[in-house]
Amino acid sequence: MKAINKLWMLALLMAMPVLAIASGAEVHLDKAPVNLKDQVSLQRGAKLFTSRCLACHSASYMRYNRLQDIGMTEEQIKKDLELPEDVKLGSTMQAAMDANSAKLAYGVAPPDLSVIARSRSADWLYTYLRSFYVDSARSTGWNNAIFPNVGMPHVLSDMQGEQALKGEGHERKLELTAPGSMKPAEYDSAVADLTNYLVFMGEPAKLVRYDLGLIVLGFLSILFVLVYALKKEIWKDLH
Repeated sequence: MKAINKLWMLALLMAMPVLAIASGAEVHLDKAPVNLKDQVSLQRGAKLFTSRCLACHSASYMRYNRLQDIGMTEEQIKKDLELPEDVKLGSTMQAAMDANSAKLAYGVAPPDLSVIARSRSADWLYTYLRSFYVDSARSTGWNNAIFPNVGMPHVLSDMQGEQALKGEGHERKLELTAPGSMKPAEYDSAVADLTNYLVFMGEPAKLVRYDLGLIVLGFLSILFVLVYALKKEIWKDLH
């Protein structure tokens, strides 16, 4: 019995590298130019998110008034994001389309995007949003190079244009076949802004946490010096 168990363990260990390759671990991800201190970029990303993504996706853990953290005033939030009159600044970001209708349209309910940057990573999102290509075999007319058979259509296609996936295996690459309203560099910049905002939305207080951490470390450093000086003063007469 022990010999059989050892054989199973050996077979499992030998199969693990094969399973890792089969799972798509070798997908190349481009580096997302994330900068949470760039409030102008975050504001552009917020506008793009509310105008394009909120049609189907919700961000149920994010409130509109948190956009004040990236330098937007209440008036800017209402005007620039074109909020309906019945939407309050303290409201969470809800999708325009209900989940059931979206599921009927796309075959799957669109996920909530509140923490998508934390679950998928910024690099994945930045690459994904630039990897759609035309696929007539799909009901949406679109497919994605890093998320094959995704149910989401290319909602930014008017900006990027149409791409085709050419080649085979590791030689596959995306080529722009029909330009959009933006040049490739401009589209990449817009996607970078959107990715930047999604990262911010995943943890709006991240920079505050960093700043608070530095303050605490500075306080502890000063306290250590004072306590060490006090210790020397107390113990000098005992030696």
